[in-house]
Amino acid sequence: MPEWDTARPISTCRRLLEAARTQGVTPDVCLDGTGLSMADIHGGVGEVHAAQELALVRNILAVVADPHALARAAGSRYTVADMGVLGYAILASPTMGQAVDTACRYAVLSSTSLRLTRRDEAGGAAIYFANDHLPVDVRPFVLERDMYALINMAPLLVGQLAADAVVRVELPGIQVPLQRLRRLRIEMVIDSAAARTMMYIPRALLGRPMPAADAVTAAECIRQCDELMAARRWRRGLAGPVRERLCREPGNLPSMAVLAAELCVSERTLHRRLADENTSYRTLVDEVRAKLASTLLSSDVAVHEAAEHLGYTEVAAFTRAFSRWTGETPSAFRRRARGDRHR
Repeated sequence: MPEWDTARPISTCRRLLEAARTQGVTPDVCLDGTGLSMADIHGGVGEVHAAQELALVRNILAVVADPHALARAAGSRYTVADMGVLGYAILASPTMGQAVDTACRYAVLSSTSLRLTRRDEAGGAAIYFANDHLPVDVRPFVLERDMYALINMAPLLVGQLAADAVVRVELPGIQVPLQRLRRLRIEMVIDSAAARTMMYIPRALLGRPMPAADAVTAAECIRQCDELMAARRWRRGLAGPVRERLCREPGNLPSMAVLAAELCVSERTLHRRLADENTSYRTLVDEVRAKLASTLLSSDVAVHEAAEHLGYTEVAAFTRAFSRWTGETPSAFRRRARGDRHR
């Protein structure tokens, strides 16, 4: 799976469809071959594959006369809500410097497809925005769209920050709507003739409290971001569907041969591709069983019932396996889990 083909919030596709409508492109043209429907866009689907989003982008770019207008129309529709819990983590960060760290660390959870990297310098911090990991044909559009989105959200994110400092934004070839920046209490200078895409934040601003600074809220939001990142790693690559299949019948696990047939690959290919992802069938079986066992033992399910649910005919065998997975016995784990719940 390519580096860029991660899970993406469905809202990015919704914004693209809204922008396409302003350019006279109908939803059926946009969604052709993406595997998505309007019911998905407006229904309960929370995430799509990046490949589906980029297929939608290509469909629209193939028929619009002005891709720059499309990028502006799409980017200007983004809001902090499109960033999900990450947006609230940024808003609640104790300082702007911590907000920048959070944005860079969890960028994959946001609406941007760009890679964000922070580099500290003597007078402040530079945040670089990279698109070189994306397919070549969509790089210009994605960069332009996502930087328009950043400028559009700037008043909401830092509009109330006040300081005698200048934030410099380098946007090669991108003409941004400067009227949005007039709402800021800090000065932001845009350089459209620059050779790279970056934002420079002076040190005087990095220590300033964010407008909605709340350390407790920020910590809770970051905890949720960590959970989302873990869930995405769980689903990524070929290991993802293998885990999902193992979870469906943990007490009656398929052999590797049966699993390979279900995934329409040979057993040898399955073994090789899992090895490429630094895992194996046996490792995934243990991982799934450990996760399910921990969930069961954190509830009121008895140890022998948890063992039976996971396919163990003897509690002793389950106890040995659980101790190998976690370093503690099921009973010790349960006591600790119950203690944590009642704190």
